[in-house]
Amino acid sequence: MNRKTGFQVVVSSLAIAMGLLITPVTSYALEQGEQRREGRDIKQDARQEGRETKAECRAGEEKTRAECRQDKRDTKQDAREKARDLKY
Repeated sequence: MNRKTGFQVVVSSLAIAMGLLITPVTSYALEQGEQRREGRDIKQDARQEGRETKAECRAGEEKTRAECRQDKRDTKQDAREKARDLKY
């Protein structure tokens, strides 16, 4: 085997090894991205739910404004916990 052929074998072997090492990292990054997207979607839905909760609370007139704000905060906090559970 001459030098050129030996070099080509080494380079191709290294290229294959790098490809095998990069594949798991790429799939992990994709999975992380999906988890972040799902977490964002959960939190975005919770924002709307919080607005609706506060509007319903204020329309009902049975609670004070502070209690309505706390209900909204609780709704958003629950969503944050769900998003954290999803990610970790």
